[in-house]
Amino acid sequence: MSSGSDNIPMTPSGLRKLKEELKHLQSVERGKISREIEVARAHGDLRENAEYHAAKEKQSHIEGRILTLNDWIARAEVIDPTKLGGDKIVFGATVDLIDTETDKPVSYRLVGEIEADLKKRWIAVTSPVARALIGKKVGDIATVQSPGGVRELEVQEIRFEEPEEESAPGEG
Repeated sequence: MSSGSDNIPMTPSGLRKLKEELKHLQSVERGKISREIEVARAHGDLRENAEYHAAKEKQSHIEGRILTLNDWIARAEVIDPTKLGGDKIVFGATVDLIDTETDKPVSYRLVGEIEADLKKRWIAVTSPVARALIGKKVGDIATVQSPGGVRELEVQEIRFEEPEEESAPGEG
C-alpha cells in the first residue's frame, strides 16, 4: 500500500487534462513516431542517420511522458472544489485578495503542482503564496515573503468552483 503522501492532489479538470494528454500520446503520437522511425530506417546506415536518431529520441521522450502521466493518474487524489465549502482557504479554493501596499486586487486559485499555471493565476498549493493563504478567512491578512520583500494580501472573498474548460476544440 502506498502512503497518503504519495497521492497527488488535483481538481477533476486537472485529472481530465492528464487523461486527454495520455490518450493523445497513446493513440496519435505513438503511431506518428513509429512511422517516422520506419521512414528514417529506410534511408540506410543508422549510424550516420540523424533523422533516425532524432525520431528515436522523440519516441523515448513520448514513452517517458506516457509513464509519467500514468503514474500521476494512478496517484491522483481528486478533490472537487464544488463539493468543498466553509470559511477558510483550502486546496481548490479561488481567492480574491487585495495587495495592502498597492491596493491592487488579485485572484488566485489553489491547485495541485501539476495544474499550476501562472497565466491563469492558478498557483500550486505548495507555493509560498498558497502556503501563506491556507487556513485564512475573509478579512485576514496573509503575509508573503516575495523576492521584492514582504507582501501583505487581505482576503476579500473565498469561492469553491470548478473552472470553465478553456481548451479549444481539437486541442490537447
